[in-house]
Amino acid sequence: MTTRNARCSCGQLRLTCAGDPVRISICHCFACQQRTGSVFATQARFHRDNVVIVGQSTTYTRMGDSGGTVTFHFCPTCGSTVYWQVASAPDIIAVAVGNFADPRFPKPRHSVYEERRHAWVNIDDDDSIEHLD
Repeated sequence: MTTRNARCSCGQLRLTCAGDPVRISICHCFACQQRTGSVFATQARFHRDNVVIVGQSTTYTRMGDSGGTVTFHFCPTCGSTVYWQVASAPDIIAVAVGNFADPRFPKPRHSVYEERRHAWVNIDDDDSIEHLD
């Protein structure tokens, strides 16, 4: 079974994720753009039972476009957003892919909020990425 390690910038907040992600996706929503300071966010979702969390986190909860809530966990020392939980999927933990610092990490298979994608962002237009709105 594959094991992957994610961590914040300073290393205080760390996750060990066992097994393959349930889903890997790109989000172009404005909230993700503001949260990351980038033009999109990339997440890998894992079953909660396959994730071990070490360290302290501070949380921020916001309401999504659908009306559901998302709770983000970030390092209180360096401020890196490391993982989040969607209230409607309590058995899933989403991890920011960049926190794995692994260029071999599998590529996303889904892209959401495409209507908010910056025009100069070019996502592969092959059949392996499902473009969702």
